[in-house]
Amino acid sequence: MHKLSSLVAGEWTEHSHLPVYEREDHSPEYERLVAGMPAQGSKPFAHLVRLLAPPYFLLYVLHTPRGEAEPGRYQSPAISGDRFETFIGEFGDYLAADARFDIWVHSPQDRATIVWDRHGVLFGYGPIARFAAALETLGFSEGRPSIPSPHVHHYRAEYDAQAKRMIDEFEWVFSELRPEDEQ
Repeated sequence: MHKLSSLVAGEWTEHSHLPVYEREDHSPEYERLVAGMPAQGSKPFAHLVRLLAPPYFLLYVLHTPRGEAEPGRYQSPAISGDRFETFIGEFGDYLAADARFDIWVHSPQDRATIVWDRHGVLFGYGPIARFAAALETLGFSEGRPSIPSPHVHHYRAEYDAQAKRMIDEFEWVFSELRPEDEQ
């Protein structure tokens, strides 16, 4: 399962991004890597996070809940690398298949952030050359990821219980959605 479907020959078909990434260099202080997430589950996301030094802070931006919690930004306490592995092992399928949220992982030590958004796109801020090299080990190549148009997001009922367990997983610090978070 994937977060998006696109219209192909008149039928809605699950969308899998090509394994491509692009470096965006808008200015010296604003560089990022943008990558499409192919049908590999959470593997590319977790692979990039593992490049960063723990502790990590998660930001779960819940913009389209299905009853598990209020819409908002949920920030985790600092978590260890082992705790991240447990988290991704338990929730990786949900993260890969549902579009009700965006998830961010930040490493203060590396001053780096990985974002996996509702469109199945990864954004890497920080050591982008290291991110690019790591993605290439997974079969990615340089190219421009694109979001299909038209497309639909999937908010899957079969993940409602897992979404609720994820909210219960940490003592999240809650804040309201920002305008750019809302759909």
